[in-house]
Amino acid sequence: MNVNLNYVLSVLWFILWLAALVDCLKGNSPNKLVWVVLIILLPFLGSILYFAIGKSRV
Repeated sequence: MNVNLNYVLSVLWFILWLAALVDCLKGNSPNKLVWVVLIILLPFLGSILYFAIGKSRV
């Protein structure tokens, strides 16, 4: 049971990371490079920050 939960959480985290990266790359924000670097270097936190702060400013 524990392995299944870890697998599901890992897949959900990867989808969140990928969605943030794709959405950021498709946008036309002047800070796109900063957001991409933040999302790549801090995957979980960067993705959450992008959707909470960055996306609303784009």
